[in-house]
Amino acid sequence: MSKHHVGPSQRPSWLPSILFVWACVASGFSFYLLYLKPMAPPSQDARLPTVIEEPSGAEAATTRKRNLIFMVSDGMGPASLSMARNFQDYVEESDIGTTLFLDDHFLGNSRTKSDSSLITDSAAGATAFSCGLKTYNGAIGVDPDSKPCGTVIEAAKEAGYLTGMVVTTFITDATPASFSTHAYDRSEQQTIAAQLVGRDHLLGRNVDLLIGGGRCEFLPRSMGGCREDSRDLLKEATEDGWSLATNRKEFDYLQGGRNVSLPLMALVSNGQIPFDIDRDDEQYPSLVETTKTAIRALSDATKDSDKGFVLMIEGSRIDHAGHLNDPGAQVYEVLAYDAAYKAAVEFASSADVETVVISTSDHETGGLTVGRQVTEEYPEYVWYPEVLASVERSTEHLARRLRNYQPKSSEKRRHEMVKYIKHEILGPKGLNLSEIHRDDIRRVIHNRKNAQDVLSEILSVRAQIGWSTHGHTAVDVNVYGYAKDVSRLDVLRGGNENIEFATFVSEYLDLDLGVITDKLHSKLSNQTGADSFNEPQEPGHLDAYHTGVSGFPV
Repeated sequence: MSKHHVGPSQRPSWLPSILFVWACVASGFSFYLLYLKPMAPPSQDARLPTVIEEPSGAEAATTRKRNLIFMVSDGMGPASLSMARNFQDYVEESDIGTTLFLDDHFLGNSRTKSDSSLITDSAAGATAFSCGLKTYNGAIGVDPDSKPCGTVIEAAKEAGYLTGMVVTTFITDATPASFSTHAYDRSEQQTIAAQLVGRDHLLGRNVDLLIGGGRCEFLPRSMGGCREDSRDLLKEATEDGWSLATNRKEFDYLQGGRNVSLPLMALVSNGQIPFDIDRDDEQYPSLVETTKTAIRALSDATKDSDKGFVLMIEGSRIDHAGHLNDPGAQVYEVLAYDAAYKAAVEFASSADVETVVISTSDHETGGLTVGRQVTEEYPEYVWYPEVLASVERSTEHLARRLRNYQPKSSEKRRHEMVKYIKHEILGPKGLNLSEIHRDDIRRVIHNRKNAQDVLSEILSVRAQIGWSTHGHTAVDVNVYGYAKDVSRLDVLRGGNENIEFATFVSEYLDLDLGVITDKLHSKLSNQTGADSFNEPQEPGHLDAYHTGVSGFPV
């Protein structure tokens, strides 16, 4: 037996007590490690990692950076999409059926009536989108009592977002005006222009980027504009820090949005930007170009901000083609809008910042039907997209060309006129009809000073496209949208009232339109002593599409 071995009889009497105490200490330490330490407050030692939880609910709405792109297809009803889709089928020789990019993002529809009529105009329609209330036709950012209402653009600017608007019509027209200015009536174009610059707006400048037409509303007649006063708003704008682009060359200098200094005012046409079918790419940018430029400029400018941007984009001239009952012009406008919507969605899908894209129409224009009875007998079930595919110019452009035509010889006046109409108007440089009838030539000659309606009728009958009005209708319009988190859009699925879009935007961006409305009322009262806008003593002007007056600047 080793001398170090201790037998049972030789163990000290205190050893069991020591072992018992040690066991108790070990058990207590284990209990601490398992149960008590996880409940202790987090260490304040900066070297230890900490877990930061993502905010949720209302807190998330105020802390997470977001962008919102709101698109308006002015005057585009469901039939416009059917016509464009069939047209695309024919052009692409598709046997299966073409879908527009919009089709994959369909959410529901929108009811469009205004406060004053079952058939809205663009002013009341856009005020519903921007303020979230019904108002009378012609109202620009005001309620039924002509009191100013806070808009989503104004509220977004107040909250720290950058804001922008892109259109293909006058930047002072009803839709952009209703998102950013306030007036008793849409005809007050000169008042609206002054507010857009910022000096005459009750809250100051609220838009950071403007791209569109309508330069003439910013210049006096003495400078080639259409203002009745002597104000040079472009000069005032530059004095207030605006960057200007007034033609294609200057627009190209913006480098697709990479070379933009905000605020930017790009008024690339004196009047309307021409219909896409007429547009010279060397003179005027397309809607998809202006859309991409605006998105890039606003995205870059908010790169280091904790707020994103709000951008309103309007396919303005779908409406104008409807007013003119010109199916050839309208299909190209719808396709141009579809391309712009695609550009917006492609940005949203690739952006690091959460971006929601919404698209809807303010109303339908023209009462378009894709099919028309042209005989007394029961009609064939046909319409002919190939007729539209052959068209070279809009009926608006052709009517203007004919109005300005002067035969060289007074003796051969009728002969030269017939030849000109055959070749330049109804023939290969115009509607490009496969057959030209004598009666068509006679009707065009008889109405040559204002041939637009006749030309649209000739084209529509050949294609078997129908129209019920030169105005608007009460038809429900479609709603489309995109978000990476598709649940964001659930509230817009199914049927909507047009005022619900302002609610959606306000909740998504955490805006308070009521606060802006109160500020507007206070400012108006302090400046004028009144609480509402008065009807102008001298009416302004409306464009040709809402008055039937020809020759408005294009």
